[in-house]
Amino acid sequence: MTESSELQTERSAKTRQILGMKGADVKESSIWKIRLQLMKPITWIPLMWGILCGAASSGNYHWALEDVLKSAACMLLAGPLLTGYTQIMNDYYDREIDAINEPYRPIPSGAIPLNQVVIQIWFLLLSGVGLAYVLDRWAGHEFPTITVLAIAGSFLSYIYSAPPLKLKQNGWLGCYALGASYIAIPWWTGHALFGDLNPTIIILTLFYSFSGLGIAIVNDFKSVEGDKALGLKSLPVMFGVTTAAWICVAMIDVFQAGVAGYLMTIHQNLMATLLILLIIPQITFQDMYFLRDPIKNDVKYQASAQPFLVFGMLVTALALGHANI
Repeated sequence: MTESSELQTERSAKTRQILGMKGADVKESSIWKIRLQLMKPITWIPLMWGILCGAASSGNYHWALEDVLKSAACMLLAGPLLTGYTQIMNDYYDREIDAINEPYRPIPSGAIPLNQVVIQIWFLLLSGVGLAYVLDRWAGHEFPTITVLAIAGSFLSYIYSAPPLKLKQNGWLGCYALGASYIAIPWWTGHALFGDLNPTIIILTLFYSFSGLGIAIVNDFKSVEGDKALGLKSLPVMFGVTTAAWICVAMIDVFQAGVAGYLMTIHQNLMATLLILLIIPQITFQDMYFLRDPIKNDVKYQASAQPFLVFGMLVTALALGHANI
């Protein structure tokens, strides 16, 4: 390997590490880069996208400066602040598992003291709730809908990671809680910022969250050995790697198809067709990568297939906004 290729490999590993991606075992001395790594920026994207979907489904978003600033502030809330809070808290309570699965992570490696981790958790949580209240005032809400969603989502994240409930110990319940956190809650937040949150949007996005359950299962394959050692009942542990992989892809595809069916019932046939067309390449990548070796190919699969899921969410949101649901 040449010196230039070694430097390129090292830079790639450092970038992966800062983004919070799997398999980047590089020592980092900057405390701010370590703090950013704990927040796993790669995980912010789906929730920020959910905000955009909620804004689109409201039917009231306009490309005016104020609406752009509102949505940007809301994405800051959903991504760096509250998703960052969730990721750090999860690492805090999973430090024993990470010592087995990913010992190079900041907490098990000792790169950052636990008391500083706790301070960062509280800073992000309080900043998020404070920004949520500002957004409620900005939107003119009499009832603080966004603040309530921020607190409820943060509490759900807490009981997902922390004992005694630690929902992630229950494969089905934990994965659905994670799926709803990634799809329903940010969608509701974006919708509430620009429109009135209604039962149809709530129910439909909870249904859509079963696809998010499938995405949540993907994240469990990298932790199989640690989960087994500590008695956590993730779906790959409960059903085995192969069966869990099939459950994962079925959840992702079937519930998206169900949403496409709903769009047809409200006469959004073009959008329903687009959603189905987005599912087809997703199935192709599932067969090419995930079903053949879900442990080895989990990152490659998510990079290739998940963009079709998130674009399908936006197609659905635009259809709902056009239909004034």
